[in-house]
Amino acid sequence: MLTYVYTARDPNGGDIKAEVQADSEQSAAKLIRNQGLTPVSITIKGERNKLIPSRHKVKAKDKVLFSRQLSTLVGAGLPITQSLRTVAEQTPSKEMNIVINRIVADVEAGKALAKAFEAHPEVFNSVFVNLVAAGETSGTLDEALERLADQQEKDAEISSKVKGALVYPAIVLFVIMGVIVFMLTTVLPQVEQLYVDLKQDLPFITAAMLAVSDFMIQFWWLQIMIFGGMIYFAKRYIETEPGRKVADALKMRIPIFGKLFMKMYMARFARTGQTLMATGVPMLEMMRITGNAVNNVHIKASLERASVKVKGGKSLSSTLENDPNFLPLVPQMLNIGEQSGSIDTMMGKAADFYESELDNEIKAISTTIEPLLMVVLAVVAGAMVGAILIPVYGLVGTTTL
Repeated sequence: MLTYVYTARDPNGGDIKAEVQADSEQSAAKLIRNQGLTPVSITIKGERNKLIPSRHKVKAKDKVLFSRQLSTLVGAGLPITQSLRTVAEQTPSKEMNIVINRIVADVEAGKALAKAFEAHPEVFNSVFVNLVAAGETSGTLDEALERLADQQEKDAEISSKVKGALVYPAIVLFVIMGVIVFMLTTVLPQVEQLYVDLKQDLPFITAAMLAVSDFMIQFWWLQIMIFGGMIYFAKRYIETEPGRKVADALKMRIPIFGKLFMKMYMARFARTGQTLMATGVPMLEMMRITGNAVNNVHIKASLERASVKVKGGKSLSSTLENDPNFLPLVPQMLNIGEQSGSIDTMMGKAADFYESELDNEIKAISTTIEPLLMVVLAVVAGAMVGAILIPVYGLVGTTTL
C-alpha cells in the first residue's frame, strides 16, 4: 500500500487536502470519489506535486493518437471512463496523461464528455469540443473521434508544409545579414589600417562604411537592445486587435507567399467544415467554429457577415461568392453541395483540391525563391567585396606609380 497526498473539491466547491492509502493512483481516486469528493491532484507522498499546470504543451501528434485510440476503444464497446484510462496508460506524453486523468475525474463526477474536454481549451479547441458533443448526442462518438483524428492530421500536415516553405528563405536572409556583419566588423577595419599605414585619405564610400562599422563595434549592445525591443513591441502589437488585422492582411496579400497562405486558409476552412457538417453540426454553428479554426480575423469576419445573411434565408455559397477573402472555388463547390444535398462531401473535395494546390504552390515557391535569394546573396556579397577591394586596388596602383 502506498500513501497518496491529494487535493479534492467537495460538493460545495471547497478545496480539501488530505492523505489516503491505496495500491495505485486509480484506487486512490476511487476512494476519494466514494467520499463524495472530486479529485484534482493525487501524488505519492514524498514526491513532487503533480498538480496539473495551467498551460499544457501537448503536441499535435499526441492529440491525433489520443483521438484514434479513444475512437477504437469506444467503438469496441468499452465504457468511456475505462477507454480514457486505457488511453492514459498508453500515451507517451506526460502532459497528455495529466489532462486525460483530469477528464476522467470530471466525467466520473457527472460531467458530459464534451464539457470535460471544454475545460482544457489549451489542448482541445472548439472544433474538438463541438464534434465530441455532436457525437455524444447522435451516439456516434467513435466516428466523430475518427473524423477528428483525420482532420487534425491534415491540419498538422498543412501547417508543417507552410512552415517548411518559410524556413529556407529565413535561413538565406540570416546568412546575408551574417555576411554583411562579418565584412563590416572584420574586413573593413583592416582596410582602414592599410590606408593609415600608407598615409592616404579614405575614399568616401569606404569612409561611410567604416562609420557604420565603428558604430556596430562600439554600440553592439545598443543594437541588440533596439533589435530586441523591435521584436518585443512587434509581438505585442500583433497581439492587439489592430495589429492582428494588419498581420493577417499581410499574410494574405504579401507577394509570393500570399497565395500560399490563402490556399492554406481555404483548405483549413473546407476540411474543418466537412468534419463538422458530416458529424451533424448545424451550418450556422459550423460557420462560427470554422471562423475560429481558420485563425485569420478577416476570414472570420467574412464568415460572421455571411452567417447573418444565411440566417436571413440566403445560401452560404451566394454569401461567399464575391467575398475577396475566399477563393472562387469554395463558393462554387458549396453551391454544388447545396443543390445536391451533400455540402460535407463537396467541402471535402474542396479541401482535397486546395491541399493538393498547396503542395504545388510550395514547389513553385521553392523553384522561384531559391535562385532569387541566391542572386540577392551574390549581389550583397559582391557589393560589399567590391566596395572594399576596388579602393584597395586603386590605392595599390597609386602607391606603385
